[in-house]
Amino acid sequence: MAEGYLTTHVLDTARGMPAADLKITLYRIEGETRTKLAEMRTNADGRTDSPILPADAFHTGTYELVFEAGAYLDANGTSAEDPRFLDVIPLRFGISDSQAHYHVPLLLSPFGYSTYRGS
Repeated sequence: MAEGYLTTHVLDTARGMPAADLKITLYRIEGETRTKLAEMRTNADGRTDSPILPADAFHTGTYELVFEAGAYLDANGTSAEDPRFLDVIPLRFGISDSQAHYHVPLLLSPFGYSTYRGS
């Protein structure tokens, strides 16, 4: 049985604080098929209240986290362009170790973002 799990942490680098109430959706990618597995919102600390993909559902494969950055930026008073430069941010990544903790954080600003495999 798998013991790994998936988490995230979203930081609003322009405001210097966690990105609270940002919608995140997780998909599993198999060939051309994209299956929705979870949908959550970040808490006041910019994290989800539980793992996005808990151990009992954790398997190796290709996944995509979709961050609804535009809606978050709009809700927090960031001046919007039309269209907004960053709106929906998809991050596609692979899980190769079913026993590991995968942490995929997002550092967000209105005009850029970065991610990495954290711990």
